[in-house]
Amino acid sequence: MIEDQGVVRRDSVHALRWTSRGRAKILSEADSAEALLEGGTAIGGAFTADSVRSHGDLEVGGAMTVSGSMISSGNLRVRGIVHWGEADLQGRSRLDGAVVTDRGLAVDGLFVAPSLKAGEFSLDGIAEIDGAIAAERVTARFRGPSHVGSIQAKSVTLRVRRSNPIEMVLGRNLAVPIQRIEADSVDLEGVDVRFLRARDIILGRDAHVSELEGHVVRRHASARVGPESKSPRPHGLTP
Repeated sequence: MIEDQGVVRRDSVHALRWTSRGRAKILSEADSAEALLEGGTAIGGAFTADSVRSHGDLEVGGAMTVSGSMISSGNLRVRGIVHWGEADLQGRSRLDGAVVTDRGLAVDGLFVAPSLKAGEFSLDGIAEIDGAIAAERVTARFRGPSHVGSIQAKSVTLRVRRSNPIEMVLGRNLAVPIQRIEADSVDLEGVDVRFLRARDIILGRDAHVSELEGHVVRRHASARVGPESKSPRPHGLTP
C-alpha cells in the first residue's frame, strides 16, 4: 500500500492500493489493483490498474489499462492506447490513442479520441472523434461544436442542443457533421450526416442527411434529405 500526501515524486509505483492526495509525479510506469488519485497526477509511462478513481488532473504518458471501473472527474489526458472495463468521465478527456471499453462508457463534458469501441457509449457534451465509433448502442446530446467520422451500432440516438434566438439570428447554429452512420435503428435531431444506412429511421427537427438508405418511419417538417450547398452570408449579415 502506498499513501502519498502533498507534493511527491517517484520513479515508479507498484502497489495493491495507491492513494495520492496532492501533486504526484511518477517518472515511469505505475500499476495498482486500486488507485485513488485526488489533486494532480502525472505518470510518465504506462498505467495499469484494476480500478481507478481520479478527481482532478491525470496525465498518462503511455498506454492506460483498467480491467474494471475507470472514474474521472477533471482533466484526463492519455497519450497511448486506452483499454477500460467500463468508464464514467466528467470534465475534459483527451485521449491520443484508440479507445476500447468492454462495457459502458459514459461521458459528461469534452471527449476527444481518434476512435472508440465500446459496449455502449453515451455522451452529454462535445465529441471530437475523427475515426469510427463502434458500439451496440450510441446515445449523444451534443452541447457544443462536434464531429464524428463514422458510427456503427445497433441503435443510434443523436440530439443537438437547439440554438437560442440570438444565435440563430447571428447564424451561429451548432454544427455537428458525421460522415457515415450504419445501424438497425437511428433517431436524429440537428445533426448533419453525409451517408446513412439503417432499417428504421427517425429524422427529427433540423436533421440533414445527404444520402439515405432505409425506411423513414417519421420525418419532421424541418428535416432535409439530399445534398445541400451552403454559401457564406453576404457581407454585413455576419457578426
